[in-house]
Amino acid sequence: MRTEEELQGITLLGDHHNTYPDQYAPERLEAFVNKHPENEYLVTLDCPEFTSLCPKTGQPDFGHIIISYIPRELMVESKSLKMYLFSFRNHGDFHEDCINIIMKDLVKLMDPKYIEVIGYFSPRGGISIFPFANYADKEHETLKQQRLAQMFNQFAEKK
Repeated sequence: MRTEEELQGITLLGDHHNTYPDQYAPERLEAFVNKHPENEYLVTLDCPEFTSLCPKTGQPDFGHIIISYIPRELMVESKSLKMYLFSFRNHGDFHEDCINIIMKDLVKLMDPKYIEVIGYFSPRGGISIFPFANYADKEHETLKQQRLAQMFNQFAEKK
């Protein structure tokens, strides 16, 4: 079981009086210590109800975000991630920007060995957009390139 000291930076989990941000809020992200940094393992977070706004029209965009990472010393706390992702609800940016912002904010928070963020956005005007962004430290650079190639191949096969 984790000690109170280990949970010191976790403020949102268990708080039933949280207010949801109405503007982009990277400060909502919280991390906790990875108790198994010697293990190379994958954490995947599935966020099927992501919303943001078109920066030009202000119309809502709906997406499904999948975040996968190999942790180093820190891991993202899931309730803080939920509130952070909610903060995009009134944020006007293109899908590609949102995915890259999410990835960069999580890299800044956790310094993972590897991370990827995929967005599956609902069609607008008959076009769906599926942005993919990934980051790797030097030891995982090959994985980064392989995953990027796999994403290219995945969509090339759908033709």
